[in-house]
Order: sequence, then C-alpha cells, then structure tokens
Amino acid sequence: MTASPSAPGDAQQLPTLPGYEAAARARLDRPVFDYIAGGSGDEVTLRGDGAAYDRYRLRPRVLVDVSRVETGTTLLGRPVALPIGIAPMAYHRLVNPGGETATVRAAGALGALAVTSTYASRTLEETARAAAGPLWLQLYVLRRREVTESLVRRAEIAGYRALVVTVDTPRMARRERDLRNGFSLPSHIRPVNLDDGHRDGLHTARSGSSTLAEHADRHHDDAFTWDDLAWLRSLTALPLVLKGVLTAQDARRAAELGVDGLIVSTHGGRQLDGAVAALDALPEVVAAVPDHCEVLVDGGIRRGTDVLKALALGARAVLVGRPVLWGLAVDGAAGVERVLSTLQGELEEAMALTGRPRLDMIAPDLLHPAPHLAYHPTTNDRDLA
Repeated sequence: MTASPSAPGDAQQLPTLPGYEAAARARLDRPVFDYIAGGSGDEVTLRGDGAAYDRYRLRPRVLVDVSRVETGTTLLGRPVALPIGIAPMAYHRLVNPGGETATVRAAGALGALAVTSTYASRTLEETARAAAGPLWLQLYVLRRREVTESLVRRAEIAGYRALVVTVDTPRMARRERDLRNGFSLPSHIRPVNLDDGHRDGLHTARSGSSTLAEHADRHHDDAFTWDDLAWLRSLTALPLVLKGVLTAQDARRAAELGVDGLIVSTHGGRQLDGAVAALDALPEVVAAVPDHCEVLVDGGIRRGTDVLKALALGARAVLVGRPVLWGLAVDGAAGVERVLSTLQGELEEAMALTGRPRLDMIAPDLLHPAPHLAYHPTTNDRDLA
C-alpha cells in the first residue's frame, strides 16, 4: 500500500502542488489515496476550505522596493525561515518507507516548523533525532490518561518545543471513502508511539467499516473538557496550542485559560461536515484573542497566494497537510522539500507583486472584499461551557 520509488527527476517536473497531487494519485493504491484525500460526509467542508481562498482578491500596491523579500518570522518565540509549516498527519509510512523522519528532514532543510502526530508511524524519538528545525507534538487526549502523560514526558525529553492538542475529535466523523474501501492499516504500519493496548484492531479490513474510526471511538477521551486543560497544563511547561478552534467564543476562553496558541482548523474537512471553512473562521478567532496568543490556520492551502491571504487575515503562519504527503509519496524527503519550496517561492512572488516585501506589511487592506475583523458576540461566551 505504499508508493513505488520515483524515477530520477520526476518531482522536478512537478512545479505546482496540483502536479504533485496527480503524481501521488498515480502512485498510491486507491484506498490509501482516498484516506489522504477524503473528508467526512458529503465533503462540503473539504471543498469549502479551498473555495474560501477564491472569494478574496488581492489589492496590489506599486512602486515599492521589492528587491529583497523577507519571509522569516517567529512561532512561539522561536525563529522559522517561512510562515509555512507541516500540519500533523498520521502514518506517513503509508506513502513512503521513510515516513515522518523523511518529512521532518525536509522541513528542517528549509527552517520550517513540523508538527508530528500522536499516530505517527515513526517513534517520536526517531522523528526528533531527524529534525533540524522546530518540532511540535500533536496530542489526542486518550481515555487512559497515563498514556497521554507518557507522551508528554517523552516529548519533553526528546526536545519537542510545544504540544498541539487536537480538540475537534472527541469521536471520528464518518469518512465515507474509508467506509466504502473498508480501510485498514497494512500489517507493517502501526501507531508506534502507543502501547499494545492502543494497537488493537487496526489491521483487519471489513467492507463498510473503517478500523481507524473504530479505534478512535475506543480510545479517544470524549469526556475531555475545558476543566481538564488544567490537568494537561500541570504536566508540562511546554507551550500549549489548541487545534480545531473555529469560534471566537472558544478562542477567547482558551486565551483566558493561558493557552499559548490556536490553530484554526476543520481537520482538513474530515470532522464536522458543513462546518465553517477555516479561512472564514480565522478573522473572528484573531479578533477574540490577545496578540500573545498566536493564531495559525490550516486547510485548503494550495498556492502561495493562499498563504498571503491567510496572513492578511491575521494568521501568524499556515500549516499544510495533504500536499506534504503528495510530495513524500512522489520523492520522499526531496519531494516534501520541493512542495514547501514551491509554496515559499510562490509566496515570495506574491509578496513582491503586491508590494509587501516584509511579513509585517501584510494587513487586511491587502484583500478585496475587506474582511470584517470586529467580534460582536451574539451569545454569551459561556453558553456552551
């Protein structure tokens, strides 16, 4: 179920992210490609995440010195060379034997952030040793809290710089492509960061079912609430970032509880179908939190101009998911590096052509129509407490 090795130079013939997608589709078995590509339900939110970027047009300024374009910034106080990072995704070895170690090597080569998943197919220690750039660990809070606590301790020892807590998956939504394919993991791929009790039932394919969804239903802690964040905070001094926030109410409460960052995300359209697109939710989330609570966004980013639009709406940086796996499938670490380099090059071009050669020059007035950034609550922030 993995991709075949690429021919020399194949990736060099793929200058765009859609080109990598087509090449990955040709290389991967259908169930694996569908697992990566698919969303939940009718995939309304999956499509909406990408379509949201097309609703904005750019308002370029001219006669600006753009002889030097600078893309460097900081995330949680640490420098990165570009405001584009790698989103957490499970089981990279589905598409390439190098898996997560190849992915983080590519990110490190460019000085980009990588976020590795609880459900990685390489151990978090192996992944950390391969990383030359900043590395964060994504956490699902599991019913057996001692397993989550062990992951936090291991992340601290291995040198991870932040914990990204996914908050939109108390249960896994129906992903109908996986159900049609009876998707399961091949026998050589497993969640190596978890103990044997969390590895059961992942390798038995059955038509009309998804072993990954069944696994999540057994092990994800669907009783985890705001009150439990204090427990998680007590485990570590690492910064906490919440992933999957789409409303100002939740953003404000997270900031009040001392969360260090937020990722505005629909889980790539893989959770609640019909949810607001991540880009559409971004302005109200940014407006609801103080500046020291950094806001990132993921979902639907396919061009450097998409990155520019997200930055104009207040994102500190963007995270990219599926395109990274396409690059990994086509040409391993080199493919991932070229995917990120393509986005960086397109972003630099867009910054130059809009007359914004520095990130601090990118503001909402870059966009048409102009976004409404003010937050006017219509319900009490505590209504859903």
